[in-house]
Amino acid sequence: MKDAEPQFTIREAVDDDIGPIVRLAGAALGWRPGDPNDALFRWKHLENPFGRSAMWVAEADDGLIGFRAYMRWSFVEPGGAVLRAARAVDTATHPDHQGRGIFSKLTMHGLDGLRDEGVAFVFNTPNDQSRPGYLKLGWREIGRLGVAATVRRPHRLLTARRPADKWSLPNDAGVAVAEILDRIRSTGPDAITTLRTPEYLDWRYRFEPLAYRGFDHPDGRAIFRLRSRGRAVECTACELDGGRRLLRALARETHADYVLVAGRPAGTVPVVGQGPIVTTRDVAGVAPVSIDQLALALGDVELF
Repeated sequence: MKDAEPQFTIREAVDDDIGPIVRLAGAALGWRPGDPNDALFRWKHLENPFGRSAMWVAEADDGLIGFRAYMRWSFVEPGGAVLRAARAVDTATHPDHQGRGIFSKLTMHGLDGLRDEGVAFVFNTPNDQSRPGYLKLGWREIGRLGVAATVRRPHRLLTARRPADKWSLPNDAGVAVAEILDRIRSTGPDAITTLRTPEYLDWRYRFEPLAYRGFDHPDGRAIFRLRSRGRAVECTACELDGGRRLLRALARETHADYVLVAGRPAGTVPVVGQGPIVTTRDVAGVAPVSIDQLALALGDVELF
């Protein structure tokens, strides 16, 4: 007779769970020892000015075996109305307990909690492996975020097909990001965009281990970071307030092989198939159903 599977319960995460959650994620997702994952987790989920992340854990007799986090987010509509949303981000199941539906149960339990709070919708950018699971739970694909590049070394862009590294390359290009935060303007006045308050920008880009830098130029300004993508050095323009000449100057300043930016600014080359596929799900309201409804910068969808 087959032994019954051990039972687990789902509950809201508390502060004492943070350490075990980080260890669980390290075991399930292959986080490298020595990386500042604990500090990253706390910054990301506890210090966000939009609110602490909504987090739930699955617990068995031997401890935590799964967790699910929804990072709180706020958008603003063209008329100025604020939409409460959430990003479906970190989730993990202990390797010894996979295949038991823990991801689905945690995810749906979390949606019920967000609905009770009045969160309008959830969005995220799942990869090819995780996207089918979200679609089965009611998410919809709304399109791929278009990205383009200003290119210094075309052969490096052509071979940059693997995921970019999680952690930034150290660099001293540009200026300290704090020097330009108060001059970053919101994008997409005719679409739904992230609510870029001073508090949001300060939180989003001043986390030192991610090494964001600012770039100030007569033709505009940008917030960027450098990462390895295979053999290429990629400069991601997370926030951009400028066009062609700004991007060319940023490429020269950073010595990157190319600069990646959301959209299609004049003078850039479209990078086909490179932008993330965005998915949404209705919660207490109606989620956007087309990528054209959202004006997303790369900083809005960056995985960290």
